[in-house]
Amino acid sequence: MADDSVKKSKGRKKKERIKEEDLQRFKLIHKVIPLLKDLHPVKDCHNRKLHFDQYISLILFYFFNPILTSLRGIQQVSRFKKVKKLLNVEGTSLGSLSEAGSVFDADLIAPLIKQLAKKAIPLEKDPKLKVLQQALVAVDGTLLPALPKMLWALWLDDQHRAAKLHLEFDILKSAPTNARITDGNGNERTVLRGFLCSDKLYVLDAGYSEYKLFDDIINAHSSFVGRLKNNAVWDTLENRPLTDDDKRMGVQRDMIVRLGHKGKQDDLTRPVRVVEVFCQGDSSRPRKSRVSSKKTKRSTGSDYTLLLVTDRMDLPAEIIALIFRYRWQVELFFRWFKCILGCTHLISLSENGVSVQVYCALIASMLITLWTGCKPNKRTFEMLCFYFMGWADDEELAQHIKRLKGTSEKKKKV
Repeated sequence: MADDSVKKSKGRKKKERIKEEDLQRFKLIHKVIPLLKDLHPVKDCHNRKLHFDQYISLILFYFFNPILTSLRGIQQVSRFKKVKKLLNVEGTSLGSLSEAGSVFDADLIAPLIKQLAKKAIPLEKDPKLKVLQQALVAVDGTLLPALPKMLWALWLDDQHRAAKLHLEFDILKSAPTNARITDGNGNERTVLRGFLCSDKLYVLDAGYSEYKLFDDIINAHSSFVGRLKNNAVWDTLENRPLTDDDKRMGVQRDMIVRLGHKGKQDDLTRPVRVVEVFCQGDSSRPRKSRVSSKKTKRSTGSDYTLLLVTDRMDLPAEIIALIFRYRWQVELFFRWFKCILGCTHLISLSENGVSVQVYCALIASMLITLWTGCKPNKRTFEMLCFYFMGWADDEELAQHIKRLKGTSEKKKKV
């Protein structure tokens, strides 16, 4: 008898089937469905029951229901009556869902991201940023772990593969405005050149420090505030005086320079500003050294000096330093995106399928911002999940959003 009990306990415990009553609140998803109608006829076929708009709706449904953790779970709920009625889908097969990631073109979703971003309103930031006449956007990349069998996702070696999300993020709206997926070795500067458009102020980290790229941004009728590498060289043309506000912000020098040595000066055809900023960290909490998406080791020191470069000659040095401080908003968004929204679990193996999933995750994040009028956070995402599962009702969700906005108003007054 003892041997029989041991045999029965072996093996992975089978997951319980999802019940229809576990999925209750649908009307938030219903708001985005009309925006997908133009995608319905894409790759139309007489024997295809799953269409592009339905596939996107199912992926969005997956992100807002923590009970769904896999492609098989999505396939199961697609057969529920309430889900069929809401998403206008017929019960689909696991094979159709798996194939959809390769059949439907992810690039067709990108305009929807931009469309939702335009609807977002600027959230209150530092009043000093009101002097900016350009859209303030940060551009950066982050790695998404991939399986060894995802051969396209090149990174360190065959056992360490990754996809890379390249993101353009509107700092004032706390909303993504453009995105692209590549393998882990995808060149961030090349992707940014594809993003460039007029009337934007791009905030860039040291990985984008390329003089020709700075020139391309200016030629696109935009501006930049970027971080230079510590080994940068320049010829100083003018030292600008510092105000008390500049010094309080940690600014040590403000210079107009000709950037690069003689062999590189032709890459950037005009003078720029270099603003040197001292940053004092917490010595009790030194930064951990780790490999970044650029394959570089990050500094572990608590105190360090930033070399900021910009073409904006009209802004005070303290505003240049403040703008770069807000670049950290994109890093916080990556943390939310991967740790809270859960977009590190990839449900497709193809590059196109991963792109569809990531774009849908960005749409889900923007929907939260549009619904609440605040940037997404863990507590709000949890409340929405409770709402979808029927544990919170309309009144409780409304009270949460009201408290969220009240907290935001208090911060503005402070």
